[in-house]
Amino acid sequence: MSQQAVNGVQSRGKVLTLDNMNPNVKQVYYAVRGPIVQRAVQIEKELKEGVKKPFTEVIKANIGDAHAMGQKPITFLRQVLALCSYPELLEDTKFPEDAKKRARRILDACGGHSIGAYSASQGIECIRQDVARYIEKRDGGISSDPDNIFLSTGASDAIVTILKLLVCGEGRDRTGVMISIPQYPLYSAALADLGAVQINYYLDEDKCWGLDVTELKRSLNAARQHCNPRVLCIINPGNPTGQVQSRQCIEDVIRFAKEEHLFLMADEVYQDNVYAEGCEFHSFKKVLFEMGPEYSNTVEMASFHSTSKCYMGECGFRGGYMEIINMDPEVKAQLIKLVSVRLCPPVPGQALLDLVVNPPQPDEPSYATFMKERTAVLAALAEKAKITEQIFNTVPGITCNPVQGAMYTFPRITLPQKAIDKAKAEDQAPDMLYCMRLLEEEGICLVPGSGFGQREGTFHFRMTILPPTEKLKIVLQKISAFHLRFTQEFS
Repeated sequence: MSQQAVNGVQSRGKVLTLDNMNPNVKQVYYAVRGPIVQRAVQIEKELKEGVKKPFTEVIKANIGDAHAMGQKPITFLRQVLALCSYPELLEDTKFPEDAKKRARRILDACGGHSIGAYSASQGIECIRQDVARYIEKRDGGISSDPDNIFLSTGASDAIVTILKLLVCGEGRDRTGVMISIPQYPLYSAALADLGAVQINYYLDEDKCWGLDVTELKRSLNAARQHCNPRVLCIINPGNPTGQVQSRQCIEDVIRFAKEEHLFLMADEVYQDNVYAEGCEFHSFKKVLFEMGPEYSNTVEMASFHSTSKCYMGECGFRGGYMEIINMDPEVKAQLIKLVSVRLCPPVPGQALLDLVVNPPQPDEPSYATFMKERTAVLAALAEKAKITEQIFNTVPGITCNPVQGAMYTFPRITLPQKAIDKAKAEDQAPDMLYCMRLLEEEGICLVPGSGFGQREGTFHFRMTILPPTEKLKIVLQKISAFHLRFTQEFS
């Protein structure tokens, strides 16, 4: 290390360097905003500066960001948020009475009647009560205690918080966390950050990304050789794979968690996004309680929901909640302490969540418009799910499972050996090479399957189905044409 004298004082280089920083952070990788996205941002700048490209815009189909893709906000949600942000508007006759009533109720629950004030760390109490009522209604009357509801900064924040509570031990006693492959990279990134052990279990692509308990057992037994498996994470409907779990499958998973003494984490942020005929969303909590006290009194679980997906798509507000079930009261006290260190989740996000769990009712003035907008968003997504599957499956070398739910497709791509060799020579995953070339040639930004995990020797990409229908068709056609070109070039 060079030591230069500055004003007679020995300088010893930086205090914080790559060599002496937290090593866990260096292991974190988040594909959804990885190198492809960074290059996409660069290309956008180049286009603005007048650099000639074979396309005029970059289409970011890499992330489930509905509003960025052109989805219009739901009127009622934004009306109430506008009123909460600027209460003077409560005098304005343009706003419907039910929106004003909601805004007043939320403002009355805020310190100084302002959403600029901190709230309780667990979230505003009347909003937690509304969340509990929403869960009860969703689950056919199974009771929900507002005291077990924690509002959060999107679902991600709650997921990381629960993982923090669960991770302990050293060496072979280190906590192992079972995650599905393909997985949403928040999980692998959080586990790397916390120094936990990632345990992969594979979804069955040939059975529409189904989950099989025999695979869970295989994965668990292999992991017990080198860590202490304590947690099972489930994403339903699936991200990036878009499958919706059957009730039978959920029962099997709950039995498995009980037998193997695992803490269940149910990521259910896409619960309104179910499109395929014969598919239905079943919450893990509902199934757990319907299986009887042997399960409902013992299986420890946290389930998560968010305002970022479904029909709302309000990612930027960072609203979410988790419900905890059968948590040891002493641990719950520690959880309350942990969330209080972060002061509180964003209050505008909490307000938005309240409207999602307590939408306009049939006798209120905003009901008709709200239902029309909500239905239109979900119907358009269902149509786009179908179009995506149909178009991809006409292309030789692309196979696409039905998009049963969520907002993504995860098609399998067959790549020529020459392309695989070229990628290896460049120290790159083959589907990364593919996606990077697609971006440079067509201006379409996707995430390679290697960023989510996939079975050895298979290649995929994740694409969101969120672009407007006409634009989505163009995107699908461009990808199809590129795939044929790419295959030809390397065959």
